[in-house]
Amino acid sequence: MMRALIVDDEPPARDKLRRWLAEQPDVEVVAESADGVGASQSIAAMSPDVVFLDIQMPGMSGLEVAAQLQSNAAPLVVFVTAHADHALQAFELNAVDYLLKPYDKERLLRTLARVRERVRNPESRARAVQLAREQTGASDRLLVPEGEQLRLIESRSILWIEADDNYLNIHTADRNHHMRRTMQDLLAQLGEERFARIHKSVAVNIAEISLLHPLFKGDYEVQLRNGTRLRLSRRYKDALFSRIGR
Repeated sequence: MMRALIVDDEPPARDKLRRWLAEQPDVEVVAESADGVGASQSIAAMSPDVVFLDIQMPGMSGLEVAAQLQSNAAPLVVFVTAHADHALQAFELNAVDYLLKPYDKERLLRTLARVRERVRNPESRARAVQLAREQTGASDRLLVPEGEQLRLIESRSILWIEADDNYLNIHTADRNHHMRRTMQDLLAQLGEERFARIHKSVAVNIAEISLLHPLFKGDYEVQLRNGTRLRLSRRYKDALFSRIGR
Protein backbone atom coordinates (compact mmCIF):
# COMPACT_ATOMS: atom_id res chain seq x y z
CA MET A 1 0.00 0.00 0.00
CA MET A 2 1.09 3.55 -0.77
CA ARG A 3 0.39 5.83 2.16
CA ALA A 4 -0.81 9.20 0.90
CA LEU A 5 -1.18 12.64 2.50
CA ILE A 6 -3.51 15.25 0.96
CA VAL A 7 -2.65 18.92 1.54
CA ASP A 8 -4.97 21.65 0.25
CA ASP A 9 -6.58 24.65 1.93
CA GLU A 10 -9.82 24.13 -0.07
CA PRO A 11 -12.13 21.41 1.35
CA PRO A 12 -13.80 20.60 -2.02
CA ALA A 13 -10.37 19.96 -3.56
CA ARG A 14 -9.44 17.61 -0.70
CA ASP A 15 -12.79 15.83 -0.97
CA LYS A 16 -12.42 15.18 -4.71
CA LEU A 17 -8.88 13.86 -4.39
CA ARG A 18 -9.79 11.70 -1.39
CA ARG A 19 -12.70 10.09 -3.29
CA TRP A 20 -10.61 9.31 -6.35
CA LEU A 21 -7.69 7.95 -4.35
CA ALA A 22 -10.09 5.75 -2.35
CA GLU A 23 -10.91 3.95 -5.60
CA GLN A 24 -7.29 2.78 -5.91
CA PRO A 25 -6.73 -0.56 -4.13
CA ASP A 26 -3.05 0.19 -3.47
CA VAL A 27 -3.49 3.72 -2.03
CA GLU A 28 -4.37 4.58 1.57
CA VAL A 29 -5.03 8.21 2.56
CA VAL A 30 -3.50 8.42 6.02
CA ALA A 31 -4.07 12.12 6.73
CA GLU A 32 -5.22 15.45 5.33
CA SER A 33 -4.07 18.99 6.06
CA ALA A 34 -5.28 22.47 5.16
CA ASP A 35 -2.05 24.42 5.69
CA GLY A 36 1.70 24.16 5.38
CA VAL A 37 2.63 23.80 9.05
CA GLY A 38 -0.02 21.12 9.53
CA ALA A 39 1.30 19.35 6.45
CA SER A 40 4.83 19.37 7.84
CA GLN A 41 3.58 17.97 11.15
CA SER A 42 1.69 15.18 9.37
CA ILE A 43 4.73 14.31 7.25
CA ALA A 44 6.86 14.04 10.40
CA ALA A 45 4.25 12.02 12.31
CA MET A 46 2.84 9.77 9.56
CA SER A 47 5.82 9.25 7.21
CA PRO A 48 3.65 9.02 4.08
CA ASP A 49 5.02 7.57 0.85
CA VAL A 50 3.51 10.33 -1.28
CA VAL A 51 2.18 13.83 -0.57
CA PHE A 52 -0.28 15.61 -2.85
CA LEU A 53 0.80 19.14 -2.00
CA ASP A 54 -1.08 22.28 -3.02
CA ILE A 55 1.35 25.08 -3.86
CA GLN A 56 -0.85 28.12 -3.15
CA MET A 57 -1.74 28.10 0.55
CA PRO A 58 -1.93 30.89 3.14
CA GLY A 59 0.93 31.26 5.59
CA MET A 60 3.29 28.73 4.08
CA SER A 61 3.27 27.64 0.45
CA GLY A 62 3.65 24.09 -0.78
CA LEU A 63 7.05 24.95 -2.19
CA GLU A 64 8.14 26.19 1.24
CA VAL A 65 6.90 22.95 2.80
CA ALA A 66 8.89 20.86 0.32
CA ALA A 67 12.00 23.01 0.82
CA GLN A 68 11.92 22.19 4.55
CA LEU A 69 12.11 18.44 3.95
CA GLN A 70 15.35 16.54 4.32
CA SER A 71 16.36 15.40 0.85
CA ASN A 72 17.34 11.84 1.73
CA ALA A 73 14.23 11.16 3.83
CA ALA A 74 11.48 13.02 1.96
CA PRO A 75 8.27 11.43 0.69
CA LEU A 76 7.54 11.58 -3.00
CA VAL A 77 5.80 14.91 -3.68
CA VAL A 78 3.10 15.61 -6.26
CA PHE A 79 2.63 19.37 -6.49
CA VAL A 80 -0.92 20.57 -7.12
CA THR A 81 -1.49 24.06 -8.55
CA ALA A 82 -4.08 26.17 -10.33
CA HIS A 83 -1.47 28.40 -11.95
CA ALA A 84 0.17 27.36 -15.22
CA ASP A 85 3.27 29.48 -14.72
CA HIS A 86 6.98 29.04 -15.42
CA ALA A 87 7.35 26.67 -12.46
CA LEU A 88 5.55 23.95 -14.38
CA GLN A 89 8.30 23.91 -16.99
CA ALA A 90 10.81 23.42 -14.19
CA PHE A 91 8.73 20.49 -12.90
CA GLU A 92 8.78 18.88 -16.35
CA LEU A 93 12.53 19.34 -16.78
CA ASN A 94 13.24 17.81 -13.36
CA ALA A 95 10.76 14.92 -13.72
CA VAL A 96 8.79 16.17 -10.71
CA ASP A 97 5.14 15.13 -10.69
CA TYR A 98 2.38 17.75 -10.62
CA LEU A 99 -1.35 18.16 -11.17
CA LEU A 100 -2.71 21.32 -12.80
CA LYS A 101 -6.15 22.32 -11.49
CA PRO A 102 -8.79 21.63 -12.60
CA TYR A 103 -7.62 18.09 -13.36
CA ASP A 104 -9.80 15.09 -14.19
CA LYS A 105 -9.60 11.51 -13.04
CA GLU A 106 -7.69 10.42 -16.15
CA ARG A 107 -4.95 12.97 -15.42
CA LEU A 108 -4.74 11.77 -11.80
CA LEU A 109 -4.44 8.14 -12.95
CA ARG A 110 -1.53 9.03 -15.25
CA THR A 111 0.17 10.78 -12.33
CA LEU A 112 -0.43 7.78 -10.06
CA ALA A 113 1.16 5.49 -12.65
CA ARG A 114 4.35 7.59 -12.51
CA VAL A 115 4.18 7.74 -8.71
CA ARG A 116 4.07 3.93 -8.53
CA GLU A 117 7.24 3.76 -10.62
CA ARG A 118 9.10 6.38 -8.60
CA VAL A 119 7.92 5.97 -5.02
CA ARG A 120 10.69 3.54 -4.04
CA ASN A 121 13.42 5.54 -5.76
CA PRO A 122 15.31 7.84 -3.31
CA GLU A 123 16.51 10.01 -6.18
CA SER A 124 12.93 10.69 -7.29
CA ARG A 125 11.99 11.63 -3.73
CA ALA A 126 14.80 14.17 -3.52
CA ARG A 127 13.97 15.90 -6.82
CA ALA A 128 10.96 17.78 -5.48
CA VAL A 129 12.94 19.04 -2.48
CA GLN A 130 15.77 20.24 -4.67
CA LEU A 131 13.42 21.93 -7.13
CA ALA A 132 11.47 23.62 -4.31
CA ARG A 133 14.70 25.07 -2.91
CA GLU A 134 15.67 26.34 -6.34
CA GLN A 135 12.28 28.02 -6.70
CA THR A 136 12.13 29.55 -3.21
CA GLY A 137 15.82 30.37 -2.68
CA ALA A 138 17.39 30.37 0.78
CA SER A 139 14.72 29.77 3.43
CA ASP A 140 13.91 32.83 5.52
CA ARG A 141 12.04 30.60 7.98
CA LEU A 142 12.78 27.21 9.51
CA LEU A 143 10.38 24.67 11.01
CA VAL A 144 11.71 23.33 14.32
CA PRO A 145 10.18 20.81 16.76
CA GLU A 146 8.49 22.24 19.84
CA GLY A 147 7.04 19.45 21.93
CA GLU A 148 4.61 17.54 19.73
CA GLN A 149 4.23 20.52 17.41
CA LEU A 150 6.36 22.39 14.89
CA ARG A 151 7.25 26.06 15.20
CA LEU A 152 8.35 28.49 12.47
CA ILE A 153 11.37 30.57 13.42
CA GLU A 154 13.20 33.23 11.44
CA SER A 155 16.44 31.97 9.93
CA ARG A 156 18.18 35.18 10.91
CA SER A 157 17.38 34.44 14.58
CA ILE A 158 19.70 31.41 14.51
CA LEU A 159 23.03 32.20 16.19
CA TRP A 160 24.82 28.93 15.57
CA ILE A 161 24.16 25.29 14.72
CA GLU A 162 25.88 22.36 16.38
CA ALA A 163 25.80 18.73 15.24
CA ASP A 164 25.22 16.02 17.84
CA ASP A 165 25.37 12.55 16.26
CA ASN A 166 22.32 12.39 13.94
CA TYR A 167 20.76 15.53 15.40
CA LEU A 168 21.35 19.26 15.28
CA ASN A 169 21.11 21.79 18.08
CA ILE A 170 19.75 25.06 16.70
CA HIS A 171 20.81 27.88 19.04
CA THR A 172 18.80 31.11 19.13
CA ALA A 173 18.91 33.98 21.60
CA ASP A 174 16.09 32.67 23.79
CA ARG A 175 16.24 28.88 23.45
CA ASN A 176 17.75 25.84 21.72
CA HIS A 177 15.92 23.56 19.31
CA HIS A 178 16.80 19.90 18.79
CA MET A 179 16.04 18.35 15.40
CA ARG A 180 16.99 15.28 13.39
CA ARG A 181 18.78 16.63 10.33
CA THR A 182 22.17 16.59 8.67
CA MET A 183 24.28 19.75 8.77
CA GLN A 184 24.90 19.64 5.03
CA ASP A 185 21.20 19.41 4.17
CA LEU A 186 20.17 22.18 6.57
CA LEU A 187 22.84 24.57 5.30
CA ALA A 188 21.72 23.85 1.74
CA GLN A 189 18.21 24.92 2.75
CA LEU A 190 19.20 27.99 4.77
CA GLY A 191 21.71 29.20 2.23
CA GLU A 192 25.44 28.84 2.77
CA GLU A 193 25.91 32.53 2.00
CA ARG A 194 24.28 33.25 5.38
CA PHE A 195 25.99 30.59 7.47
CA ALA A 196 29.59 29.44 7.59
CA ARG A 197 31.04 26.24 8.93
CA ILE A 198 33.81 26.84 11.44
CA HIS A 199 34.17 23.19 12.43
CA LYS A 200 32.93 19.92 10.96
CA SER A 201 30.16 19.96 13.57
CA VAL A 202 29.52 23.73 13.96
CA ALA A 203 28.18 26.46 11.67
CA VAL A 204 27.59 30.09 12.62
CA ASN A 205 25.40 32.90 11.37
CA ILE A 206 27.94 35.20 9.72
CA ALA A 207 25.93 38.28 10.73
CA GLU A 208 26.37 37.27 14.40
CA ILE A 209 30.20 37.22 14.35
CA SER A 210 31.65 40.10 16.36
CA LEU A 211 35.30 39.16 16.99
CA LEU A 212 37.99 36.63 16.13
CA HIS A 213 40.35 35.80 18.99
CA PRO A 214 43.81 34.47 18.05
CA LEU A 215 45.03 31.52 20.09
CA PHE A 216 48.31 29.61 19.97
CA LYS A 217 49.87 28.27 16.76
CA GLY A 218 47.45 30.01 14.40
CA ASP A 219 44.26 28.78 16.02
CA TYR A 220 41.30 31.11 16.58
CA GLU A 221 38.05 31.41 18.47
CA VAL A 222 34.97 33.00 16.96
CA GLN A 223 33.05 35.30 19.30
CA LEU A 224 29.40 35.95 18.57
CA ARG A 225 27.55 39.13 19.44
CA ASN A 226 25.98 37.48 22.49
CA GLY A 227 29.43 36.62 23.86
CA THR A 228 29.49 32.94 22.90
CA ARG A 229 32.95 31.71 21.90
CA LEU A 230 33.38 28.82 19.49
CA ARG A 231 36.56 27.13 18.27
CA LEU A 232 37.51 27.81 14.65
CA SER A 233 39.02 24.75 13.00
CA ARG A 234 42.09 25.34 10.83
CA ARG A 235 40.32 23.48 8.04
CA TYR A 236 37.69 26.23 7.79
CA LYS A 237 39.81 29.26 8.78
CA ASP A 238 40.80 30.48 5.31
CA ALA A 239 37.26 30.14 3.96
CA LEU A 240 35.83 32.10 6.87
CA PHE A 241 38.48 34.82 6.64
CA SER A 242 37.77 35.28 2.94
CA ARG A 243 34.06 35.71 3.63
CA ILE A 244 34.41 38.28 6.41
CA GLY A 245 37.21 40.25 4.73
CA ARG A 246 40.13 39.32 6.95
